[in-house]
Amino acid sequence: MADELRHRKLAQTSEDPDASLLLSEDETISHDGPLVDSYGRHIKNLRISVTDKCNFRCVYCMPAEGLPWLPRADILTFEEITRIARVAVGLGIEQIRLTGGEPLVRRDIADLVAMLSAIPGLRSLSLTTNGVLLGRLARPLAEAGLTRINVSLDSLMREKFTQLTRRDALDQVLAGLEELEKYPTIHPIKINAVAMRGYTESEVLDFVALARRKAYSVRWIEFMPLDADQIWRKEDILTGGEIKDIIEAGYGPLVPVKTDDPSETARRYTFDDGVGEVGFINPVSEPFCRWCDRIRITAEGQLRTCLFAHTETDLRAVVRAGDDDEALAHAIRRAVWHKELKHHIGDKRFRRTTRSMSMIGG
Repeated sequence: MADELRHRKLAQTSEDPDASLLLSEDETISHDGPLVDSYGRHIKNLRISVTDKCNFRCVYCMPAEGLPWLPRADILTFEEITRIARVAVGLGIEQIRLTGGEPLVRRDIADLVAMLSAIPGLRSLSLTTNGVLLGRLARPLAEAGLTRINVSLDSLMREKFTQLTRRDALDQVLAGLEELEKYPTIHPIKINAVAMRGYTESEVLDFVALARRKAYSVRWIEFMPLDADQIWRKEDILTGGEIKDIIEAGYGPLVPVKTDDPSETARRYTFDDGVGEVGFINPVSEPFCRWCDRIRITAEGQLRTCLFAHTETDLRAVVRAGDDDEALAHAIRRAVWHKELKHHIGDKRFRRTTRSMSMIGG
């Protein structure tokens, strides 16, 4: 019955994106089998925020003076994170990414990486960081079992970097990347730059040169309305298509990198000579919601099924109430079943979330 409904629901959305469920959730939420939502999407990717704190104050994320931080008692412990992750992997999660805030400011973060990397069935364990602490943490992370990493880097110019992050730390980030190169078990090294009109255009080709000189995959992410100061305007978006045009004007036509995974967020390309890789993550100009396989858990244990969700499921309450793994699994399945079809950025139905990116976990 549940499989039949999923096929009918997914077919129905092609005609009516806001179609309601055909049956009640109690009749359709599976208690076994793959982790799926009501649109038939298989959920395989979990992002876990380990802290809301950050040592940068990026203009597209939080105010210069920062935000009120969560009390320590509200944040999930390593043991709680590992338990939730283990149950989620048992439901079908294959990839876990640790986020923040800035995850490397969480004390003993390598210990958590080691705990998670030991979970049977987990295929990939990655982390997103601003890179400023990699100089001393790259080795412990590699030894603990981290397999992939994303480093946020929006400018290669010291003055502009300082303006964007409100921290004079470019040299530390670049040194951290150099240190990271010593540990080939962490691969690939992806560099993510937020694309903002008026900031990004002049450095596109410099980032391309970096991708061709180093074994880094450079990707540009369109600016999204997740900033605490709410300065986002649609006019400030520099689209992936525009950046691609800039690159092709200098290097000729880019060559698509083929993938068998429709849920991959980045459109990836290499060059005619095969040296270097760049990518474009275009959630605003080319939404990929239809293939989204991701869910997120905030630092205080709230499960969110979309970056722009307006509802959350309190997994911390389930864990701290002493409920068994079956109850925790049911809470996850129930939340996933209600995953939104799309985020509506750019149309009249879009509503901002009350949380900024640092409070959600990127």
